[in-house]
Amino acid sequence: MALFGLFSKDKKQSLDKGLEKTKENLFSKIGRAVAGKSKVDDEVLDELEEILITSDVGVDTTVKIIQRIEERVAQDKFMNTAELDRILRDEIAALLSENNTEDLADFEIPENHKPHVLLVVGVNGVGKTTTIGKLSAQFKAKGKSVVLGAADTFRAAAVDQLKLWGERVGVPVVSHGMNTDPSAVAYDAVKQGVDTGADLVIIDTAGRLHTKVNLMNELSKIKRVMQKFIPEAPHEIMLVLDGSTGQNAFIQAQEFTKATEVSALAITKLDGTAKGGVVIGISDQFKIPVKYIGVGEQVDDLQVFNKAEFVDSLFKKGN
Repeated sequence: MALFGLFSKDKKQSLDKGLEKTKENLFSKIGRAVAGKSKVDDEVLDELEEILITSDVGVDTTVKIIQRIEERVAQDKFMNTAELDRILRDEIAALLSENNTEDLADFEIPENHKPHVLLVVGVNGVGKTTTIGKLSAQFKAKGKSVVLGAADTFRAAAVDQLKLWGERVGVPVVSHGMNTDPSAVAYDAVKQGVDTGADLVIIDTAGRLHTKVNLMNELSKIKRVMQKFIPEAPHEIMLVLDGSTGQNAFIQAQEFTKATEVSALAITKLDGTAKGGVVIGISDQFKIPVKYIGVGEQVDDLQVFNKAEFVDSLFKKGN
C-alpha cells in the first residue's frame, strides 16, 4: 500500500521515472526466466537469484530474499509463475520495513535541539555537495533557516560549488577557502548557526583522505570542535552514495561505517542507472536508514525515501 499522504503526484511521477531503468532491467530478466514455465521451481529460483545479484541487490540480501521465497514455495507446491512478481514485491517490502523503522515526514528537523547539526560524508563524485545544495533548498522552502559549512577544503571546486548553491538558494555559507583547516570551518559554521538561531547547520567534508586513519582523525577533529558549542553535535552523520556505482557503493559504505558513526544514508543518481537494487541491499546489509534518494537533476528530485512508494514504483506495471 502506497502512502500517498506524504507524496505529491509530481514526486510520484519523478520517482516512477527515476526507477524506470532499474524496473525495466529487473522485469525483462524475470520475464525471460519464467517464459514457458507455469510454476516456480528450483530452476526459476536459481535464475531469480542471479537476476537479483546482477541488479546489484547484493549476494547476502539476495540469498535472504530467495530463502524467504523458497519457504513460500514449499508451502504452495504449485505456485504460479504469474505470482512471482507479487511475492518478490512482498519480500522486498518486508526487508525494507525491517531496516528502515519508519517513513520520515517530508523534510522535517527534530525539534528537541536547535540548530540540528548534520555532517555529510562520502567520496568525491557521488553528488555530495549537490545533495547538500538540494537539501538546503528544500528545507528553506519549508521555512527553515540553514547555515552551510564548506569544510571540504581539499578541493577548490567543492568550496566554490557550495558557495554557488548558497547564493542560488539564499542561505549563508561559511568558507575559509581551499587548503584551510576543515575543523575551523565547522567551528565557525556551528557558531554562526548558534548565534543566528538557525534550524539546521550542514557541514560538507572531504571526499578523499589518503588513508582511513586520516579520515577518522579529520572527522574526529571536526566533531570535537563542534562540541565546544553543542556537546551532542553532530546530531546526524549522513553518508552519500552514488547508486549508479552498484557494488562500489557497498564498498564505500563499508569503509565509511568503519571510520565513523554513520546514522543515515542518501543514495543519489538512481535515475541514470539500472542498479537501483543497490538501495535494497545497502539498507539490508548496513541496517542504517536510507533517508534520501536522488531520482533526477531537479531540486525536488532529491526525495525523502519512502519505502512503500519506492516498492510501488519499482513494481508498477505500464506507465
